Amino acid sequence: MMRTVLWILLLVNVAFFAVMRWGGLLSGEPSSQVQSVLHADKVRLLPSVPSAFAASPVAAASTVAAKPDVKREGRVCMEWGEFSGAELERVATALSGLNLGERLVRREVDYSIGYWVYIPPLKSKAGIAQKLAQLKARGIEEYFVVQEQGVWLNAISLGVFKTREAAENFVNKLHASDVSSAQVGERNTKLKATVFVLNGLDGAVQARLAALRKDYPDSDQKEISCAH
Repeated sequence: MMRTVLWILLLVNVAFFAVMRWGGLLSGEPSSQVQSVLHADKVRLLPSVPSAFAASPVAAASTVAAKPDVKREGRVCMEWGEFSGAELERVATALSGLNLGERLVRREVDYSIGYWVYIPPLKSKAGIAQKLAQLKARGIEEYFVVQEQGVWLNAISLGVFKTREAAENFVNKLHASDVSSAQVGERNTKLKATVFVLNGLDGAVQARLAALRKDYPDSDQKEISCAH
């Protein structure tokens, strides 16, 4: 009898232990101990996210789009003018040293009105000879004596210009060289000038052009659209 009671008590304890141990699993509510055992290997400590990656995808895309493209070097074309007379020949000689070949083109420009710098008509050939000697002594060698009959007979022309401003600038230089008799006048005649067009220039040639222009401050040197 006693043995029977002991087996019954043993079975009750086993049953009680089983309920305490696995009763939660049977009811669908796992205990904290089982939960920790099942998921301990799933736990990972994530490192802090760097600020550079914390930006939104839109902001990152904007940053990439804002990056400028590499600038591609294209052709550069320039125009330099206007020239006439002895000055035209000097500029043409200087440009020939750039070895541009067919990339250097001359363009003729005609004007129906212009300005000239001159010394008023002199009364005698002796007076003309004396004035020409004075001009040469001051380094002025570009001139011609008007031979046509009329009010300008025996006047000495020192240069022809498209604008009054250019003519007055030249007169000021002559006055500074002690050529005080030089004047500016308007000429109602056709004035022909030459403009140089230079195509497909690189940086080195542009620099040389800029240096050449310093000898011709009254000229205009500018970049233009290249012809296709």
